[in-house]
Order: sequence, then structure tokens, then C-alpha cells
Amino acid sequence: MDLIDAWDQSREVHGEFNDFGLPHRSIRQACLEGRLVGEGGGNLLVVLDDGQRVGTVSWHGVMYGPNPESRAWNIGISLIPEVRGRGLGGEVQRQLAERLFNTTAANRVEASTDVDNVAEQRALEKAGFVREGVQHGSQWRAGAWHDLVTYAITRDRRRASRGSGAAASPRHG
Repeated sequence: MDLIDAWDQSREVHGEFNDFGLPHRSIRQACLEGRLVGEGGGNLLVVLDDGQRVGTVSWHGVMYGPNPESRAWNIGISLIPEVRGRGLGGEVQRQLAERLFNTTAANRVEASTDVDNVAEQRALEKAGFVREGVQHGSQWRAGAWHDLVTYAITRDRRRASRGSGAAASPRHG
């Protein structure tokens, strides 16, 4: 828990694309309240095969209609600076999408990232997500409006994106 608390307070870990000017949520508090994984979303650790904890993934539901079948998942990832650029992001996000398809009825998993976050765009494409378009002026961050690029994968598209083997995976604790 101390490691995760330290990540929550580190501007370096959050990076330039996660500066929302808000106090960061306490994962420790979420654990104590039993809110790490629930019906509406969750948070998991990213753990390398050797047991090293290197980040977190999260997901929350977004509705595209009033019925439960119209819920999709929006995912996000945060990796510590030391492991960025090694290809982990794409593999972990692919595994998270697969987990959500296997454990929920959702037909769609999506992610949005800053138009300047080229590394995350590449990771999403490697994970099988398809670029859908730009949401202009949709995110207030670091004192200004930013454009986001939306990516998504659906159940039928995921079959073509399945990879083999993983260096890291999303896990509880």
C-alpha cells in the first residue's frame, strides 16, 4: 500500500497527461472501503511476471442508451516512468479488454487519450483498438482545454487482436 500511496502523490508517475489539478484518489482508502473492483468499474495493479508492481489500470462504465446492454467500458492506464516505452501498455490494455469481455456483457471497450500522447495511441493500436475520432476541447487539464482521440474495440474485433504471452498483467493486490 505504501508504494501505491507514493504513486498517488507523485507528479512524475502521473505524467503530463494526468494533471487534472485534483487531489488524487487514495487507493488505500478505496481498499479499506471495498471499492477497488465493483459493478460500475475498478482498479487493478499492473504486475510484471517477476512480481514487480509497475502501475495501475482502471475502468468505468459509460452508457450509450438507457438499457444495461448499452453500457461500454472506458479504460485507462498509468505506468511508472521506469517501464514506459517497453510495450507493456498495449499488452496490459489488451488483457484488460479481454477480461472485461470475458466477465461482462459489454460489447465495447474504449479509451481516450490526448492527441499529443502518441505513445498511448500506439499502445492502443497494438492492443487491437481502432481509432474512431477526435473529441475537440473535451478535457480540462493543466489549466487548458485539450482534444482527445477515442479508440475502441468490440467483441467481434477482439478476435483479430489476440496476442500471445504477456510480460505483465492486471491483478488484484
